[in-house]
Amino acid sequence: MGTKVKPYEEKDSSKKEQVAEMFDNIAGRYDLLNHLLSGGIDRRWRKRAIKLISTVKPGSVLDLATGTGDFAIEALKTGANKIVGADISNGMLEIGRQKVKKMGVDNTIELVHGDSENLPFDNDSFDAVTVSFGVRNFENLPSGLEQMRRVLKPDGIALVLELTQPQRFPLKQLYGFYSRVILPFIGRIISKDKSAYTYLPRSIEAFPEGESFLEIMRKIGYLNCYQIKLSGGIAAIYIGRK
Repeated sequence: MGTKVKPYEEKDSSKKEQVAEMFDNIAGRYDLLNHLLSGGIDRRWRKRAIKLISTVKPGSVLDLATGTGDFAIEALKTGANKIVGADISNGMLEIGRQKVKKMGVDNTIELVHGDSENLPFDNDSFDAVTVSFGVRNFENLPSGLEQMRRVLKPDGIALVLELTQPQRFPLKQLYGFYSRVILPFIGRIISKDKSAYTYLPRSIEAFPEGESFLEIMRKIGYLNCYQIKLSGGIAAIYIGRK
């Protein structure tokens, strides 16, 4: 199981390889586009997610699909003394490492190259594991979620922040037009990668959101699973415990 949509459908390479290639291609303009195309609302979503993580007072946090490290940096507010961000795109990680070093927090935050479906960490290693806007890119969704649970400590918290499709009029129609027409147009001009921002809406449509996603979490063994819808259903936070 997992989203079958790939960034470059004309290529024979795996989804995992294509996602890494795509993010390497757009790494230099990713932060600009991310905040521009979301109107900055992504920052509010991250802050909400961090408040939820903070309730368990984690000593260690693992952020998967960390990209340029925005969520890992935000996780400093949890008070954790060990934060690891992992991603399959070296291009994104390099920009993230520059950010972390510039902020002087490279003793607390470590950004490493890693595959979310084959994590290089021991069992029961982290108090919290997070993924923001990244599970859609897993080649095998259950495998990635199983790995997240494996590296969580007992009673640890898993948090997934992901884009969803609003269902109510007129937001549903407005969002559909924005994601299919405006977002790919702006993304193509700025990122110079014509596929990256057409892949985004397709991957959202293919993703098993809401109760379907929670059911996958429960089958893997997560406990006390629930979701919080954000901004009228444009995004959602999913929570589970080990």
